[in-house]
Amino acid sequence: MNTQQHWARVLLEPAMAVPTGLTTWNHTDPAKRLAVHRNNVVVSLVDALACTFPVTLQLVGETFFRAMAQVFVHAHPPRTRVLAHYGDELPWFVAQFPPAAGLPYLADVAQLEWQRLQALHAADAAAMETAAVARLLADVERLPLLRWQLHPSLHLLQSPHAVVSLWAAHQPASGLAMQDVDPARSESALVFRSGLNVMVLQADPGLAALLAALLDNTGFGAAMEQAFSAEPGFDPSQGLAVLIRHELLIGAQRRH
Repeated sequence: MNTQQHWARVLLEPAMAVPTGLTTWNHTDPAKRLAVHRNNVVVSLVDALACTFPVTLQLVGETFFRAMAQVFVHAHPPRTRVLAHYGDELPWFVAQFPPAAGLPYLADVAQLEWQRLQALHAADAAAMETAAVARLLADVERLPLLRWQLHPSLHLLQSPHAVVSLWAAHQPASGLAMQDVDPARSESALVFRSGLNVMVLQADPGLAALLAALLDNTGFGAAMEQAFSAEPGFDPSQGLAVLIRHELLIGAQRRH
């Protein structure tokens, strides 16, 4: 273990002894000064998580969230100096955190918030021209083998809980209140960036199944079969209209 790794452990593991040779400029107790620094490091990481997961925080309250986040910080220290990228393991951690067991939807809400951050920082990509999309759709014989390329900011979350509504109920302009949400109702979320804004849209089962297949690089014909299996009344034209309207189709490949 190199010096940097050792110091990282010392900062996040209070039980570790003060490193040998540590001194202070004003001759105060090095252990006390180190304790202050340790606290500042943990608080800054918890603050970063609070900024990334504001709805998760609101659902459990600040006291609970910060206590949970401190446990997370000690178990999962950051692997990057960019704190905006810290927290990818938090949704999984929440799902396994016994004190949060009474809120089974909490992990999925955290996952939605993480996907929003990923969409915000995703690469830019130009959408296909509508005429080009129309030409591909008109080639009925080759259409089933077509593999659509989707915008890199696009994420899909299929949840057994009302994840979109729970998130929306904590947005100032949504007009939706928590008492109007049934958390046990399953919902799927499309998360993507439109211009400089990150969008969260609720998707019907057919569209969610279609996008899950397309994100897995499945051919369009097989993807459509999965969409109809999930929702027999699925309207392909409406599903494609969502992708075209939000400029989420950026290319296509034909495979034999």
